[in-house]
Amino acid sequence: MKRIISKSFLAITATYLLLGCGATTMVLTPVEKIDTVPLKIADLTESQKKSWGHADLITDTIPGMSVDKAYREIIGSRKGTKVIVAVLDSGIDLKHEDLDGVLWTNKKEKPGNGKDDDNNGYIDDIHGYNFLGESYNEQLEYARILRLKLGDAALQAKAKTKLNEEYQQAMGNKQQYEQILQAVKNADAAVKKQLGKTDYTKKDVSGIQPETEEMQRHIGVLMQMYTFADSIPEVLDELNNGIKHFTEQLNYNLKVDFDGRKDVGDNPYDLLDTRYGNGNPQNRVEDESHGTHVAGIIAAERNNGKGANGVANNVAIMSVRAVPNGDEYDKDIALGIRYAVDNGAKIINCSFGKSFSPNAEWVYDAIKYAASKDVLIVHAAGNDGANLDDPSNPNYPNDQISNGPEFADNVITVGALDSKYGSEMVASYSNYGAINVDVFAPGTDIYSTIPNNKYEFMPGTSMASPAVAGVAALIRSQYPKLSAGQVKKVILESGLSPKTAVILGGDASMNNTLDKISTTGKIVNAYNALLMARTMATGK
Repeated sequence: MKRIISKSFLAITATYLLLGCGATTMVLTPVEKIDTVPLKIADLTESQKKSWGHADLITDTIPGMSVDKAYREIIGSRKGTKVIVAVLDSGIDLKHEDLDGVLWTNKKEKPGNGKDDDNNGYIDDIHGYNFLGESYNEQLEYARILRLKLGDAALQAKAKTKLNEEYQQAMGNKQQYEQILQAVKNADAAVKKQLGKTDYTKKDVSGIQPETEEMQRHIGVLMQMYTFADSIPEVLDELNNGIKHFTEQLNYNLKVDFDGRKDVGDNPYDLLDTRYGNGNPQNRVEDESHGTHVAGIIAAERNNGKGANGVANNVAIMSVRAVPNGDEYDKDIALGIRYAVDNGAKIINCSFGKSFSPNAEWVYDAIKYAASKDVLIVHAAGNDGANLDDPSNPNYPNDQISNGPEFADNVITVGALDSKYGSEMVASYSNYGAINVDVFAPGTDIYSTIPNNKYEFMPGTSMASPAVAGVAALIRSQYPKLSAGQVKKVILESGLSPKTAVILGGDASMNNTLDKISTTGKIVNAYNALLMARTMATGK
């Protein structure tokens, strides 16, 4: 899954160019009410920022999934049946204060004895399995295609074109960020000296009467930075993170001769070579936070007085570590799906994706296997701001080939929403497509768990997907007799259908209505979904 750097990063890059120039009746929310919702003018409060994905569009004017309303008016104190949700992702912090009580535990396995006690083919898999071994940094697939000379000449030529384009972009971004960082550091030091203090505010800076052109430039730099963050230390932190991001791209993701897999001990292009990995799916470094964040969105312990509330209230999270800091291997994903299915998962969240997939058929077969075992897969649409129906913008895995009919009825592909209802509610980075994207859900600046008992806001379709996986878990918990296909049908048909045109890819000249950029034209709604699921399950 392509990482999303914060909106501030993108805005700061643009700024560099400027600097160079200087208890109610329970019924489905009526469709006709959606487009009469007043636009929210006030900024979100701190509390709303941390839970906006759970808000109700009608009462809060925020395009959340009505999760709080669903608990208040439908679920109440009912726990339902526990549902195992596999998080096929990077490693998870299994010791996190908001996750340690919601982990799946393989009770047939004895921890730490080095034996496969339950004969499932995996040793010491207590809370899931680790298909990455001790590796983490990894290439993107097109870099691997060039390193290993995979596929035919046409595939290698396509990979080389993509690599050259992305490498130059990463190099340029890194250089720009370094230049901006130096400019901000210089301005910060000069203003601190001028004010005679180390901590200062925007008001302090605007009150300086510059006596030199140099000081005037420093003030201009800082005042522009204040449009992206509340403090200069925040700006410096984001710039340093941006430099780190682009450096990792250059050193690992886009470096043709880098081999992040060499110490794992398997051939990642041999599906039959399965004796690798280990039973510890814990994250390896603090920066390996993606899986922990995703898990928290689904199932962080609710109402425990700590950081975040997950969408679902009766879930066991199975950690399947298969997504590195780079592109996932098709083999790891295929085996990871099969592992989750065979060990009891009823929902698998897949917050990852890539544009090249040499062995896509391995994953397709695994998806079909999951369908045969009544397992629902929820997948992130991807973060390129692109139309996935365009053959030049593939995003693997998917549930159809070449925009053809779906080969399985157990996959939901999710695009991301911003918290601002109206024309800007589809996230600028979110992929879309009338064939390839099913629904949209909250994805931008979602507050959730990260390693070491911390919490953070993160953006991406990677965050929208687990929100929908959480709704699916609520449905399967409350109405366990519904099949994966039925749960998919409920989620797709029960959402809200705004008719307003939305901006696509952050380009105001490109806009369309949701029904033209997704299969359903809907945003997911937990309240409506539970009502529809009840009717489907009971006939009432």
